[in-house]
Amino acid sequence: MAGFGDPHMETVDAAGLKLGIVGSRWHSNLVDHMVDRAQQAGKACGVDDVIVIRVAGSVELPVVAQALAQRCDAVVALGVVIRGETKHFEYVCDAVTAGLTRVSLDERTPVAHGVLTVESLGQAKDRAGLEDSIEDKGWQSTVAALDAAVAIRSLS
Repeated sequence: MAGFGDPHMETVDAAGLKLGIVGSRWHSNLVDHMVDRAQQAGKACGVDDVIVIRVAGSVELPVVAQALAQRCDAVVALGVVIRGETKHFEYVCDAVTAGLTRVSLDERTPVAHGVLTVESLGQAKDRAGLEDSIEDKGWQSTVAALDAAVAIRSLS
């Protein structure tokens, strides 16, 4: 995120919607917190029905997000991918981004991309919604997905 232009959405009225959250187990100390923040955001938006699933890594997020999108009004995918010394980082980030976008469009369900794709552990900590973080991707991704679901619901 560029650090500017943030719409500052704290909550939306998502009462009656069903939320799916899928998080990877890599960097679990950070993703556990992001999942918790996503659940808190859902609750703050009035969502009572939440399904939380965990998967091995970020590459597995899209397929489980698709299963959740078939059952939920909005889905949040959470993970952490930190650049290493090989091209693996690019392959994982590209696959996750393309997969989550495809799921969202194919299933006509908002799927938030809350996967941190960063250069360092410090950057991940800055975005994971910890007490001293500058961003809270678990919360922000959830509110964004619910906001899109509310917009879709308004078209019905």
